[in-house]
Parts: sequence; structure tokens; C-alpha cells
Amino acid sequence: MTTSTPHLVGYARVSTTHQDLTAQLDALTAAGVPESQVYSDKLSGSAGTSRPGLDALLAYVRAGDVIVVHGVDRLGRSVAEVSTTIAHLTERGVLIRSIREGIDTSTATGRMVASILASVAEMELELGRERRSAARDARRARGLPTGRPPALAPERQEQLRRLAATGEPVSELAAAFGVSRRTAFRIVSGK
Repeated sequence: MTTSTPHLVGYARVSTTHQDLTAQLDALTAAGVPESQVYSDKLSGSAGTSRPGLDALLAYVRAGDVIVVHGVDRLGRSVAEVSTTIAHLTERGVLIRSIREGIDTSTATGRMVASILASVAEMELELGRERRSAARDARRARGLPTGRPPALAPERQEQLRRLAATGEPVSELAAAFGVSRRTAFRIVSGK
């Protein structure tokens, strides 16, 4: 009797365009997923937002295939999304392996652990939001700034405005002051 090797398909996702997929892609390759069989999404958005890479993966996989992810939280942005995806794939006979957590949904225990870890990941995300909000509120209550610091101190902004008013090209001023052209134009316009 011969046993066939499961068809491995990988999925990687980062939540913002500033994040890098490299670590996830390297982990998937090390787990035996061929590079040609890796789907990915590099985007931001809330739960329920379309993810072309995941959509293509879900359309591609068949019963008996194994989806390999770096972490179970990569399958969605909320517990509901991850749980729904796992349930949908399980109904179709598609298995999920998570490298980081060592989860394999070929067992009931694996499916349960995947759901629990998704819940913990969502709770951690929510706690982080609450901490950031509390920190902003505390800074606001003390009269401290809550956003990013200005690119230039107020006196340097005034100096840039005066030079621009004398006819100096704003693009050259941007380079001289070490700020982007967009920032320099915003300062000159008073916005």
C-alpha cells in the first residue's frame, strides 16, 4: 500500500503594507511548501475585508490538501473569521497546519486549539488597542501631544516659511531642512 504525500499549500499575510512577509515565507519554505504554492496578502483593513491571496488559495485547494500558515491568526483578523475559515476548510476536507503553534487540524484537538489560539490572539490585539487608547487619554489629560511629533520645531517651521516667502524654491528648502517636499509645502501653506 502506498501513501501519497499531502499537497502542501502555504498562506502568508501581513496587516500593513509597511510590514514584511519574508519571515513567514521563509518559515513556509522550511516547512516544505514549494514557493510556487504560496499565496499571500499584504494589506490593511478590518475583518471581512477582501483578501485576494486568501480568496485565490481557498478557490485552489481541494480535499486532502494541507494549508500551512506561520500562525493560525494569519487566517483572519478576528476569532470569528479564523474560526469560520477553519470550519469551512474542515468541511471541505482541507487540513491546516500552523508552524508557530504546532497545530494540525486533522484532529478534533487541533481544531479546538486553533480556535482557542485565535481567541487569545484577538484578545491580545484588543488589549493593545485599549492600552494605546488609555495612554493617549492620559497624555491628553496632562496637556501633552497625542500624535506624532512635528517634523520641524515651530521656530524651524517659521524659518522655512520666511525663506519660502523670499522666493526660495520649496523643494530646495525641503532638502535643506531635511523634510519631505510634501511636509515643506504643508508648512509653507500653514496647514
